[in-house]
Amino acid sequence: MDTELLGQQASLEVRNVGGIDETAVAFDPGITILTGRNATNRTSLLRSIMAVMGSDDASLKADADEGRVDLTVGDERYVRTFTRSNGTVTTGGEPFLDDPELADLFAFLLESNEARRSVAMSEDLRELIMRPVDTDAIHAEIRELEREKSRIDDELDDLEDLKGDLPELERKRSRLEDDIEAKREELAAKEEDIEALDADLDETREEKRELESRLDDLREKRSALERVRSDIDLQQDSIESLTAERRELEAEREELPDAPMGEHAELDDEIERLRGRIDTLEREVSDLQDVIGFNEDQLDETGAITSHLDAGDDEGAVTDALVDDSVVCWTCGSTVETERITSTLDQLRSVRQEKLETTRSLESELDELKEQRRTYRKQQQRRESIDRKLDDVATELDDREEQLESLREEREDLNDDIEALEAEIETLESDDFGDVLDLHKEANQLEFELGRLESDLDDVTDRIGSIEERLTEEEQLRSQREEVDAELRNLRTRIDRIEENAVEQFNEHMAAVLDILGYDNLERIWIERVERTVREGRRNVDKTLFELHIVRSTESGATFEDTIDHLSESEREVTGLVFALAGYLVHEVYETVPFMLLDSLEAIDSERIATLIEYVADYAEFLVAALLPEDAQALDDDYTRVTEI
Repeated sequence: MDTELLGQQASLEVRNVGGIDETAVAFDPGITILTGRNATNRTSLLRSIMAVMGSDDASLKADADEGRVDLTVGDERYVRTFTRSNGTVTTGGEPFLDDPELADLFAFLLESNEARRSVAMSEDLRELIMRPVDTDAIHAEIRELEREKSRIDDELDDLEDLKGDLPELERKRSRLEDDIEAKREELAAKEEDIEALDADLDETREEKRELESRLDDLREKRSALERVRSDIDLQQDSIESLTAERRELEAEREELPDAPMGEHAELDDEIERLRGRIDTLEREVSDLQDVIGFNEDQLDETGAITSHLDAGDDEGAVTDALVDDSVVCWTCGSTVETERITSTLDQLRSVRQEKLETTRSLESELDELKEQRRTYRKQQQRRESIDRKLDDVATELDDREEQLESLREEREDLNDDIEALEAEIETLESDDFGDVLDLHKEANQLEFELGRLESDLDDVTDRIGSIEERLTEEEQLRSQREEVDAELRNLRTRIDRIEENAVEQFNEHMAAVLDILGYDNLERIWIERVERTVREGRRNVDKTLFELHIVRSTESGATFEDTIDHLSESEREVTGLVFALAGYLVHEVYETVPFMLLDSLEAIDSERIATLIEYVADYAEFLVAALLPEDAQALDDDYTRVTEI
């Protein structure tokens, strides 16, 4: 929550929401008591607060076409509007929360609150606590980090391989340096022999120069031939690599499933159908909420007594009305039992819940279809990419094969030139030049071998330098891997920590509340987090469950475990409230939602209501509770009271 909102007064203005025509209420930080009998619009005011906070659990006044709630906290202002058009109510404005799910579950604790009702109805408590947690996003993040960890491990393995290559490369460099030194010494000795012979052959210098020219030509041709041979080897390696790449691409393309465009079109149609179905369900849920909200407001705000008192002046009739538990139905005009209207409301709530669950199921199915469509499109894109690569590889293969053919022709030409030069040199040889010619040939060969050794040394030195540069990345990679490992551990235990914290918070608060409320034969209510094998469809799966345990005591002091069905209405209400409070604390709802709302506490006696409100008030910035006058008397007179709405 924005710290600038702490300690600020909140002002609420409401028009045409629930049973309220128009009102304005100010709330100081702390506890505010809405006190009064039925027909004082207390519940409507609470639902108005919910609406401006972002909840959809509020309705437009039945006889109005427009409604509005304004909330001002400090310098910040928030608005929620309601507009009726063609029988459908739409909402607008800028409420306090973008997503009200947490608040609806754990902060707005009216009678219909799902967390409160789930305890009494023995529903899945874990599902409620974990519903706001995006476990799919957590699992997706885990998969992404596992891929990142695998990539880092591959790089570290590569570095380890490179480390293993270094000793042999360094030995090779040392051998090459020794070979080069020996070859230079041998060449120097050969050149000294040539110079010694040259001193005795001054008279034939001209012939010698011609011979040397031919020898130089021969050396150049041999060097060119070696270059061409090297280029041929490179081209052959490239052709082999490209051929292997083509085979891999063809194999990958063969593995890709066919995804005809017709199937894509069917997916698009199904996605649009599901979207339409979801929109229809959401409108139906909205309409049901309007009906439920209207009837709840009528039950809460009109009261049965007033309708009977208006029926006549006869004292006996008035007395009969006071004890009669019937009401004039505002829909059909007939007299019906209040319980029938309440039962109908429960049925409507069940229908609304079923439609919400159907909507969630359809949204899940829609997400799966969208993912399937994305997968098809990715496969189609990959297929097109492979086709382009195959075309590129085929073009490059043609180019390299042409170059290879050209190099082979050049090699043949050089071989012919070398043979011709060698034949020409043979004709220039004489008895006088035989020794010097042999020495020159040997010197040429030594120079050629020396050049190749020096080239090999350069390659080895470059390779060693490249490896040493790569090895400088090892420390950073290991640091990254540690960070990824830590984050993975955190993500893998986050869901467990949330569940464990929820159970711990519930058990601590329930123990504290039971202690201060003093139920005589209720020793303990606690949640146990257990693993159970349950049947889902045709499979048995392991699931984590939150099991609610109730321990009672007898007058003799013996204890025994009981079930939620055997709790009194007061005990069930307290258990539901404490469970909601546990969710409120576990998800730190107070950090984002300034209001906690309490209503329908009549099943709990006044003293316990006062104790419970004072216990809960330590957490919320604004705690607003709707109480009957006799229940409100048990609370401190210093608390703000609102009696006129």
